[in-house]
Amino acid sequence: MKAQYIRLMDVIHRACLVVAGVCIVVITLIIPWGVFTRYVLNSASSWPEPLAILIMIVLSFFSAVVCYREYLHIGVGLLPAALGERGKAILGTLIEICMMITNVFLLWYGIKLVHATWYQSIAEFPVVSVGVSYLPVPIAGAITVLFIIERFLTREFFRDHTIETTSTVSTE
Repeated sequence: MKAQYIRLMDVIHRACLVVAGVCIVVITLIIPWGVFTRYVLNSASSWPEPLAILIMIVLSFFSAVVCYREYLHIGVGLLPAALGERGKAILGTLIEICMMITNVFLLWYGIKLVHATWYQSIAEFPVVSVGVSYLPVPIAGAITVLFIIERFLTREFFRDHTIETTSTVSTE
């Protein structure tokens, strides 16, 4: 059961990577279009900047989910490094509980926010609901909760991110 759950989290992780990657590509394509229409055609398109902002919201939340699972968020390693195995386990459990509380909050109140703004429209895109622009909040919260459960199942709260450096000195 645990192995199947971890495989499912691998699939979700890859999907989040794809979503974030597609967002970067789309932003990279639409911003130059906005610059081109403004400065070359002297007729600025009204949609590239607001669309890039909406896509940046998706990119931010899905990238954060990926970074959480890959242990890439900023962290202070001094305290865990100074603790023994039991201390690391206690600290890791405390951190994950705080993460769980934070992401359940994002999930719960993100759903309320989406629900409250669902029937409002975005000025630049009248057919798009404001609630749609807030959907990444509860979705990312839910996915992060799943990844937190995975950490509790695997008991992998910290990873050693020691960077090994090798010195190559030229003797010419």
